[in-house]
Amino acid sequence: MLAMLALLAVMCFTACSDDDDDNNVDNNYTIYQNAVNQTVKAQKKNNKVILLVAFGSTWQQAYNAFDEAVATYKQTFPGYDVFLSFSSAICINRAAAGENVSPRNFYAPPFWLTAFAQDGVKYSEIVVQSLQVIPGEEYTRVINYIKDFANNANGDIDDDYLAKVTLRLGVPLLQDAVKDVNAVAGALNALYANYAKDDVVAFMGHGNPDSYDTYKANVRYTQLEEALQKYNKNYFVGTVDMMDNFKTNVYDRMKEAGINNCKVYCHPLMSIDGDHGHNDMAGDDDAWENGYEPNEEGEVEDTSWKMYFSRMGYTCDNSTMIEKGLLELPSVRQIWINHTKDAISGEPLDYYHSKNPEE
Repeated sequence: MLAMLALLAVMCFTACSDDDDDNNVDNNYTIYQNAVNQTVKAQKKNNKVILLVAFGSTWQQAYNAFDEAVATYKQTFPGYDVFLSFSSAICINRAAAGENVSPRNFYAPPFWLTAFAQDGVKYSEIVVQSLQVIPGEEYTRVINYIKDFANNANGDIDDDYLAKVTLRLGVPLLQDAVKDVNAVAGALNALYANYAKDDVVAFMGHGNPDSYDTYKANVRYTQLEEALQKYNKNYFVGTVDMMDNFKTNVYDRMKEAGINNCKVYCHPLMSIDGDHGHNDMAGDDDAWENGYEPNEEGEVEDTSWKMYFSRMGYTCDNSTMIEKGLLELPSVRQIWINHTKDAISGEPLDYYHSKNPEE
């Protein structure tokens, strides 16, 4: 019912005149906020809460991974209520509309944070855990959500409550250039050492746009490849959105290393195996005609990793696609959980300063 109401509200918003836009935005906001308020009130069992923030997805496999993560968090942190939020408006809208799967509601973080502060709830401690992989653009949004909440940006939170509530922030998977990178490399090698013994294991991350690397994000992919190659030179890490680290660049590094005539196992380096994993990595799109023509950035467009490496002479097909998101790997998921534990045991969040890494 809520999904239908939300979709109806969006349809009405697009059909109304400009004079009615503000009223419809207000109505949508009220509908969403009331829905989250009711959910939190109905499910509140503890006086402390953890909000998991993911970018989002519209794939059932991803939903299963998120559900498993929530269940694991509830088991690991029995004194906390646990909720999940999407930060992507597109994913939220498509999930509510039931794209690919049955409709589900994943509201944006501000709605949850406001609900946590409502009368009759007012959690004493709020922990926001980023489910991002790198500390980049999406993670910065998470930081800003908390800052806006703490600073009462909309003026709808009790200032006395905000002065007392404890806020904590769990950092992304690859926050630390040494500790986290080495921990993830070790976990992945423990899982895929047998694959890399004779063949290539290529991890596909997302990456930040080339114009956005203020927060030391894209470098984590290079650092992770270096850490993995200490175990085996057959590990590679590329992205779909990082200059000089597309699949074409991974191929160049493989050729420079003299790696030929082997299988290429492809694995998403994302929290979930969603649209990028199913399409950009394992899809059947192929722009091959008389050879590939890279674009001005050096990437071959409209071609999946599977099809590209197959065309370039490697064995790369459906049998070499490891379609698992990082949240589906318990040993990697544990690193996110460790970040949450560190946040809870550490100092309360100084929300006037970011928690982006120094290197």
